[in-house]
Amino acid sequence: MIRAWFILGDILLSLLLYLSLASFVYMKPLVNITISSMPYDFEAVSLEERLSLLSADIGDAVFIRIFKKESLLEVWIEGEDGNYQHLKDYPICAYSGRLGPKLQEGDRQAPEGFYQVKPHQLNPNSKFHLSFNLGYPNAYDKAHQRTGSFLMVHGHCVSVGCYAMTDQKIEEIYALVEGALDNKQHSVQVHAYPFRMSQENMSKYEGHPWYGFWLNLKEGYDAFETDKIPPRIQVKQKRYYVNISPI
Repeated sequence: MIRAWFILGDILLSLLLYLSLASFVYMKPLVNITISSMPYDFEAVSLEERLSLLSADIGDAVFIRIFKKESLLEVWIEGEDGNYQHLKDYPICAYSGRLGPKLQEGDRQAPEGFYQVKPHQLNPNSKFHLSFNLGYPNAYDKAHQRTGSFLMVHGHCVSVGCYAMTDQKIEEIYALVEGALDNKQHSVQVHAYPFRMSQENMSKYEGHPWYGFWLNLKEGYDAFETDKIPPRIQVKQKRYYVNISPI
């Protein structure tokens, strides 16, 4: 009888060892569990949260970049060290035309280039909710005999050559631009690009009729990407010249 109990004990012990070994073989080690990191969403986060996170306020100097293909408007805000920090992204609700600059009045083309917004270009009584004029045609456009007027960033989500936002989005963008100008920023630069001007993206458009023009715009894009300070833009001999000194 005693021997039978020993035999039964050996069987149970063997079974437990087998189950333990099986669990070890089939269980995934914890070190193999990974959590994927998602890119930061500059669209979904609230303006208030971003301002708080960056220790920034409405009234600090701002800089705007527009990307047609991506239908995106970026806002950057000046930090305490003088460099600009990525504040917020706003989806462009509508723009008309195709990739490439505006050439003439009535072509329904949204402009590309380097523009400045000054206090007199703000319109709080716009029929498109709120708006600010980009200042097209600028010196470069005029040197190339380009025509057009009243090219805006505005609300109401309709466009015949402008960059249109939803009313909620333009309220935030307008407040940032107005606040900066009220706080003695001389002008707010708005750089309008056909797309993000990485070398990879540029290579896709080599041979495009506007490739040479875009190479000139890329000089301003690269200057800001490198220094995170809006470059000073000058127009000479019918081209843009980029001086990376702060404005």
